[in-house]
Amino acid sequence: MDSFILAALIAAGFVLLTGPFFIPELHKLKFGQSIREEGPASHQAKSGTPTMGGIMIILGITIATLVAAPLSTEIILALFIMLGHFLLGFLDDYIKVVKKRNLGLKAKQKLLGQIIIAIVTMIIGTRMLGIDTTIWVPVLDSHINIGAGYYAFVPFVMVGMSNAVNLTDGLDGLASGTVAIAASSYAVVCTLLGHSDLAIFATAVAAACVGFLRFNAHPAKVFMGDTGSLALGGAMAALGILTHTELLLGLIGIIFVCEAMSVIIQVASFQSTGKRVFRMSPIHHHFELGGWSEWKVVFVFWTVGLIGSIMALKLL
Repeated sequence: MDSFILAALIAAGFVLLTGPFFIPELHKLKFGQSIREEGPASHQAKSGTPTMGGIMIILGITIATLVAAPLSTEIILALFIMLGHFLLGFLDDYIKVVKKRNLGLKAKQKLLGQIIIAIVTMIIGTRMLGIDTTIWVPVLDSHINIGAGYYAFVPFVMVGMSNAVNLTDGLDGLASGTVAIAASSYAVVCTLLGHSDLAIFATAVAAACVGFLRFNAHPAKVFMGDTGSLALGGAMAALGILTHTELLLGLIGIIFVCEAMSVIIQVASFQSTGKRVFRMSPIHHHFELGGWSEWKVVFVFWTVGLIGSIMALKLL
């Protein structure tokens, strides 16, 4: 228990203590967020708010994990997955903010990076951690061996979750709050399944996100950027893959799944029929344009995320 408390204190404390110094530096460097013109009109006031605040989150998680958790293969792999996505997100933000290229990394470049991370994960996972090609089906409470399909399943989970958290990061406090809830749930999952090292890592993720809410809650003083959201999505994927609870991750991260699905449905509908299903996607914008305040959307989504996590723990 001392390790969990230590990880939480270091992760949250690092973010809380560095924020007042780091955010003004982002201002000085003019690392301001560019707001999409096609987004909600109310968001234009956020233009210029410092981004890349995810650097604080990921540094806090990394330091806390290295101090509080044993340097096991599981921890090294979890950090590799998170930091690999952190590098992709950092490059994406750097190109957008510093190089003034709005699109950042090309989609193919980002996907290639995510697939490389997934391949390394599978090699280390199967050879050094003994991870097999089975998946656990929560409702049936049974393990199904999907054979070679597992080597396509892992990249799907990793790419899907990292991008889903990235899509969720569209309102003040939305991604940081939902990740904090999901990571807290995974701290319990990891403990129950005997992955105590990963439980400490999950605790650090949750605590760093809670600390970040001090600066990211509405009205946000800083955004995490792709630097934070891709890395946090990678961290959630790592927790699901390394504990063999990939399907449970879909319920714990139900908000991330809904955000990603709303974009897929919107694009598919518009391309096939010329009509939109939602007022705007990702789905949090749909509710905003329906008259909900930003805070109401965030609070409701946090609540749904909490319910999903509770249901997942019940299934476990």
